[in-house]
Amino acid sequence: MDKIRISAVKYANTYPFIYGLIESGFDKKVILETDHPSDCAAKLISGRVDIGLIPVAALPLVKDYHIISNYCIGANGNVRTVLLLSNSPFREIRNIYLDYRSRSSVNLTKVLAKNSWKREFTWINTSVSFDFCNIGNNEAVVLIGDQCFEFESSFRYKIDLANAWKEFAGLPFVFACWTSNKQFDNVFIKEFDEALAQGVNNIEEVVNKFGQTGTMNSEFLRTYLNENIDFNYNDEKKKALKLFLKLISEL
Repeated sequence: MDKIRISAVKYANTYPFIYGLIESGFDKKVILETDHPSDCAAKLISGRVDIGLIPVAALPLVKDYHIISNYCIGANGNVRTVLLLSNSPFREIRNIYLDYRSRSSVNLTKVLAKNSWKREFTWINTSVSFDFCNIGNNEAVVLIGDQCFEFESSFRYKIDLANAWKEFAGLPFVFACWTSNKQFDNVFIKEFDEALAQGVNNIEEVVNKFGQTGTMNSEFLRTYLNENIDFNYNDEKKKALKLFLKLISEL
C-alpha cells in the first residue's frame, strides 16, 4: 500500500504541527512535504497529495473535501503574518498587489474591501519574481508568512488583516485547515490529530527546536505562537469559516 502523502505549510505558524508529526514518529508512516500555502492547495486539488494544510479559500476547489483535524492555522485578533502594507495612508491607496502564495489572504482582503471598508481597488496579481518592497505611492501590498517580519519595517503603514476581520465580523479567522480529498478511517484521523496535538501542547519544545532556524529568534517565535496564532478549530472558527466562504462566493 502506498504511503499517504501530506503537504504542510513551510512557515513558522506550522512549526508546532511539524514538531508533533516528527516527534510522535507519525512522519515515518507518511510522506511529509512542506510548501507555500498555494502549493499545498494545488497539490491537494490535483491529487498529488492526500492531505494538505490548505488555505480555506481553496476548499471549494477540492472535490469531496474533508476537514479532518481539530487543529488549524487561525487567529483571534492580530496575526502579524497577514498584512496590508503601504507607504501611503489607507484613504489614498488605489492599487493593491496580491501575494501569490495564499488564496485565503487575497480573498480576505477583497471581502474586507467590499463589506467592511466599502472601497474599490485595482487588484494586481504577483508572481515569484515580484519585489514586494518596491511599490509606488497610492499602492499597497498584501504580504503573508515569515516575510512580514522582515519587510514590515520598510513600510510606513500596515493593517493586520486578521484583526480587521475580527473588527468586522466579531469572530476569529481561519487561514488554513487540515483537509483531505478522500475519506480516511477514524483510527488514522485520531492518530494524526494526536500527533498534531503533541506540538500544539508543547510550544516551549517547539521554540527550542525551531527558534534559531528562521527569521525569528526564540523569544519572538514564542510570543508569535502563543499570542498570535490560535490552533484550535473550535465552534467559533467553524462559524467564521462558514461566513467567510459565503462572503467569498459573493465576490
